[in-house]
Amino acid sequence: MKVLEECLKETSLKYELNGWGEVKFTGQPDITEVNEFKNKLQGTGIYVIEDPRNELIQRIKDTISEMILLHDNFKSKKISTYLTEKLNYSYSYLSKIFSEYTHYSIEQFVILKKIDYAKKLILENKLSLTQISYKLGYSSVAHLSQQFKKTTGLTPTTFYNIIEKRKQ
Repeated sequence: MKVLEECLKETSLKYELNGWGEVKFTGQPDITEVNEFKNKLQGTGIYVIEDPRNELIQRIKDTISEMILLHDNFKSKKISTYLTEKLNYSYSYLSKIFSEYTHYSIEQFVILKKIDYAKKLILENKLSLTQISYKLGYSSVAHLSQQFKKTTGLTPTTFYNIIEKRKQ
């Protein structure tokens, strides 16, 4: 967010920032200056979303990531309910738009994000696989291991051992 604000301050563009890291230009921004601003953002990991549907896709992804990171026992709330409450759209609409633009379902994205988070937790080596599977809402370690292997090609233990060997 700081990088974004610094790039914006270097311009004379009038804008509003919201909590999602989104910028809305107010008034009639000079197209040349907007393009210069976009060029400054290249290489920062920040990108410009001009299609409102792409913005919604990003908000869906951010909301899913937020839910996975912030809620222990991920199972306690259904993703469909969480997305509907947070984004104020029906789940069927969100699901349709998401799959049209990403070519995979919200459920597949949730699995990918959960496995990414599981990798992080495994590497931190503070929680057992049982605790990780519970935290991420899996019914068992076997279920986590099955999805982990399907997604990464490795079991969680093999993944951990490979990373540890690389550190040596």
